[in-house]
Amino acid sequence: MKHFYVITNSEKDEKLKTTKYIYDYLIGHGRSCTVREYQKPDRERGENSEAGAYSACRDVPVGYTDADWIPKETECILVLGGDGTLIQAARDTVDRRIPLLGINMGKLGYLAEIERSGIADALDKLMADAYTLEPRMMLEGTVCKKEGEGVHNLALNDIVVNRGGALRVIDYEIYVNGEFLNRYAADGIIVSTPTGSTGYSLSAGGPIVSPMASMIVVTPICPHTLTARSIVLSGEDRVTIRLGSGRRADREEAFATFDGEVSVPMATGDYVEIRKSEKAADILKISKVSFLEVLRSKMREN
Repeated sequence: MKHFYVITNSEKDEKLKTTKYIYDYLIGHGRSCTVREYQKPDRERGENSEAGAYSACRDVPVGYTDADWIPKETECILVLGGDGTLIQAARDTVDRRIPLLGINMGKLGYLAEIERSGIADALDKLMADAYTLEPRMMLEGTVCKKEGEGVHNLALNDIVVNRGGALRVIDYEIYVNGEFLNRYAADGIIVSTPTGSTGYSLSAGGPIVSPMASMIVVTPICPHTLTARSIVLSGEDRVTIRLGSGRRADREEAFATFDGEVSVPMATGDYVEIRKSEKAADILKISKVSFLEVLRSKMREN
């Protein structure tokens, strides 16, 4: 690889020390490198401050990067931050099909494979083309509303439908391929990919799924029953979540949230259709450490 693009979460990389190290390292080895720093705008001034001493740019706060800004010759996107930063970057750049490598600047990273101490070795391997590529399954969801147009979006981790407003359980009707499956009285429903199975779904009691599998995991959030469990479906299945009424048959409000970033309001009678996307996020893998070993290590750290 010769052409690199760096996306940095400046809230994780203090004074951009690691970003500058990577930039200097790649340039020093005769590679090209473009850096894009994500930083929340200065609300008081209504704008972002100027970039640092080298060629860095800043994004608008709705995403980490605009795919149109990535140079055409880019072969690899390096993402500095945590898993959340990498997920957002993957969503933003999925149409470019440029592989991504995550550098973990946070506490717990399943997707962001490289720790700070291993950056130089990882860059050397990338420059020597010593890596493997893991295409990760994504979900596409369409929120269908009684009023207004439908809203479509993608998710690498999960699509979550959860209640808004008052703290009370509401009914969620689950259909698989058009056939009624179950009705949950719960705080919400998580529909996750194998990649997302180690995220919110895991916290809600869902199973861990190998990231290269093609499966869809449906997990209720705080269900009002002792027998509710996660359901693992084929990656070819289509899941529909219809928002029911509350305990008093009131009109309830909820949100469909894609990867914790994009939220679409819903109301009783609205539904979201979820299926495997034809698009995939290409994640680079440098080390030969297996998923199970990474999982074991992360669980010990946590």
